[in-house]
Amino acid sequence: MKKITLLGTLLLALGSTVLAQHEDSVTIQKLANDILAKGTAYENLRFLCKKVGPRLSGSPQAQKAVEETARMLKEAGADTVYLQPCMVPHWVRGEKEQGYIQSANGAKYQLNLCALGNSEGTGKKGISASVIEVRNFKELEQLGEAVIKGKIVFFNFPMNPTYVRTFRAYGESGVYRTQGPSRAARYGAVAVMIRSLASNLDDYPHTGTTIYNDSFPKIPAVAISTNDAEWLSRQLMRKMVTTAYIRTTCTMLPDAPSFNVVGEIRGSSIPEEIITVGGHLDSWDLGEGAQDDGAGCVQSIEVLRAFKATGIKPKRTIRAVMFMNEENGLRGGNKYMEIAREKKEKHLFALESDAGGFTPRGFGFSLPDDKKDKLQMIQDWKPLFYPYGVYELVSGGGGADIGPLRQLGAALAGLSPDSQRYFDLHHASTDTFEAVSKRELLLGAVNMTALIYLVDKYGL
Repeated sequence: MKKITLLGTLLLALGSTVLAQHEDSVTIQKLANDILAKGTAYENLRFLCKKVGPRLSGSPQAQKAVEETARMLKEAGADTVYLQPCMVPHWVRGEKEQGYIQSANGAKYQLNLCALGNSEGTGKKGISASVIEVRNFKELEQLGEAVIKGKIVFFNFPMNPTYVRTFRAYGESGVYRTQGPSRAARYGAVAVMIRSLASNLDDYPHTGTTIYNDSFPKIPAVAISTNDAEWLSRQLMRKMVTTAYIRTTCTMLPDAPSFNVVGEIRGSSIPEEIITVGGHLDSWDLGEGAQDDGAGCVQSIEVLRAFKATGIKPKRTIRAVMFMNEENGLRGGNKYMEIAREKKEKHLFALESDAGGFTPRGFGFSLPDDKKDKLQMIQDWKPLFYPYGVYELVSGGGGADIGPLRQLGAALAGLSPDSQRYFDLHHASTDTFEAVSKRELLLGAVNMTALIYLVDKYGL
């Protein structure tokens, strides 16, 4: 009798699970159909890229982006839209950068280069010095001041092509951009050139922030295209380079006022629990910030629009946040967390899209210690995502802007699109609206909305 009762209980539980998954599948399909047929993310991105343009923190375009995304959130049906003030770094690129290599045969080879974000300028006259190629920090330390002093250090560390997960390669190479100038200045370098962080060979320099160590001089820093890096390395090996010349007029101005943009749908039964979904509104100034991270912003707005359009009323409060200053300061993400702490808000979950608007492949999750067991529940949702191209729900993920919420005990996740083309565009002039597929962008929004729906329904 006990065996029959136990079997009956198991069958009942299994039946309930199957029924719940069916109901969830129907709801997610309803959301997906609305987004794929009526979604506004692509047109919002077009406006952000073509009518607003590059949105470097502290710039007039960044302020215009604040105003326009607030409008977009209102049009999406958010119950409340408001701004969170924050002070941000205000770095200005200045005049078009110049640079060339003076060859031993008397020829000048013009470089495709750009200043790194937050970099000091060279001054009007520029800097001319001999070049020393360095493959890694260990080699830099071995050469030391005796070799480095008075020279321009050329960090030539390619992104590892054997990594299918390209963000792993970006992480390894990125330290030369962020730390390279100060590490070289320690040994007396007068400037730094880095190989652009790009997966493929091309003629486009890729910018990105550098972080100065106040213990050493702040020397000018530029990135050169991957094609130029290959050429320069060959010329140095042949001893055909006499000097390099670079001229940049970038400068760091006093901090400027700016804002995070927040739109929310208030929860129907547990409004005090908050689910955040967002991207960063600022971008570098070489392109239009379409993939990085206009895509994440408009996808997050689309989550709210889809809930409202389909009449789904979440139990918890859902916020779409356009974070300011992810690229060269992270002031917006930190301010969002500070305000949440001050208000003693309960942040259950946060999702960030900051890896481009390409075809979605999965989500990575970072769960607090007391919720590690929830990963299995999340992985049980896989069949609900398969129809929309997502097959990985794995441990390890999040985002720079939502990262501070970890301090408040929030579970974090990041959308993981296919990354094979991302670093062709990342931080370069090629990051434009034309490089975004409407279909891929909307599929990302579909999966983000599905995940928010499930977390809202079942909690974490």
